[in-house]
Amino acid sequence: MTEAHPFQPFMPEGAKLLMLGTFPPSEKRWCMPFYYPNFQNDMWRIVGLCFFSDKQYFVIPDEKRFDQQRIEAFLRDKGIAIFDTAQRVVRTKNTASDKDLQIVEPSDIAHLLQQLPECQAVVTAGQLATQVFASRFGTNEPQVGAYVEFMFAGRTLRHYRMPSSSRAYPMSVERKAAAYQTMFDDIFGKN
Repeated sequence: MTEAHPFQPFMPEGAKLLMLGTFPPSEKRWCMPFYYPNFQNDMWRIVGLCFFSDKQYFVIPDEKRFDQQRIEAFLRDKGIAIFDTAQRVVRTKNTASDKDLQIVEPSDIAHLLQQLPECQAVVTAGQLATQVFASRFGTNEPQVGAYVEFMFAGRTLRHYRMPSSSRAYPMSVERKAAAYQTMFDDIFGKN
């Protein structure tokens, strides 16, 4: 069965960074109706460590869920847009794992970038998102923790590749955050 992406692109005005995953997990795994909704996924812990030195910053105390309002306010304030590289998928094994996703329709990332004139960089989290993006824009895939430059609409942008925020990726949240910190510092300056 083909699934359509459940969220609209999150596109705050003046965004400098576009974050791209592959596709959200099935709704039964959500703790909120927003990007990286699985409480077991560490994206919001990574961001909390990078900007607030607190991996629990976006976690609602005593609840197994993230504070969506706090996340959205932070993303708007910082200028971070979010979407995914797949618009429609088939889950081959009914999991959230990239290896079990068959992309039926890739997202129109060029259209998103046209709407983000101040965007300086795109970050892909994970192997499949990186492959899809690099293939679409004809670039080499950056190494984990690094970037390559690419041209888009007369602009030079960076494509960063960061470790997957999934706990299945064999790296501690602190080490993942250290990789992300370098990218965030490049784009937003030191905190």
